[in-house]
Order: sequence, then structure tokens, then C-alpha cells
Amino acid sequence: MSEITYVRGDATVPSVKGVKVIAHVCNDLGGWGKGFVLAVSRRWPEPEAAYRAWHRDRAANDFALGAVQLVRVEPYVWVANMIGQRGIRTGSKGVPVRYEAIDTALARLADEATALDASVHMPRIGCGLAGGSWSRIEPLITERLVARGIAVTVYDQD
Repeated sequence: MSEITYVRGDATVPSVKGVKVIAHVCNDLGGWGKGFVLAVSRRWPEPEAAYRAWHRDRAANDFALGAVQLVRVEPYVWVANMIGQRGIRTGSKGVPVRYEAIDTALARLADEATALDASVHMPRIGCGLAGGSWSRIEPLITERLVARGIAVTVYDQD
């Protein structure tokens, strides 16, 4: 079995051939404005617009923890908005990250990536503003994506 590839650079600019999915974690409040989403929005307006519409119309769709929304931004590039955090602030109930929601979202992402024959690219999801631990998230990525033969690259900012 292969493993996750780690590189330094910008996850919004994957430099491999073929179809690519850029995956990141969103909150369940409809908020978009801090963290990795800013890099996404600097390159493409569609993921933010789609996420906000998905949240706004949530009574009639699947918007919830663990859900995934794929947004095509270029002929061979998709962005996966994955709902993996409850709220946006650390409080009495702990950090916003929800590992079980990320696990569910990654399983759904694996199905989508397989159907697209795509590689997956991401920052260290769930570890920035969501407050998660990479030691808990990395095994989820390995189990849900890598074990299914999906090439995964994780980007650390320079």
C-alpha cells in the first residue's frame, strides 16, 4: 500500500497530471472567511458561492456534519467542501473539529475521487482553526483514501 506524500507548497496549486480534488474542512455554520478557504477563494469564486448556497438551502439538501460538496473549478480540478467541524470557536465543548464527521466525509470523498479517477490534495485538514490533531486525522486519510489506492498529497505552507 502506498502512503501519503508530504510536500511544501500551496495545496491550491497541485502540480501533478490528471484529475485533482482539493479537499478541505468547512464548518457547519455557513461561515467562510478564515484559514485555508481564503486561499481557495483567491483562486476561484465557485467553492465559496456553492458552500454558501448549500448552507442557505440546507433544509432541502444534505448539508450536515460529514457531508461533501464537490465543486468543479477547472476542467481537471475540483474542490471538495467537507463539513468536519461543529461551529468555529473553541469553547466549553472543546475544539470545533469533529473527527467522526471528517471520517465520514473522507469515505464519501473516496467514492467521488474513485469515480473521477482523481488524486486528492489538501493542507493538514482539521488542524488549523478547527483545532484538530494530525495524529488523529492522518490515520483516517490513510484508511479512507490511501487504502483504496487514491494518491494523496498533503501540503505544508512554506
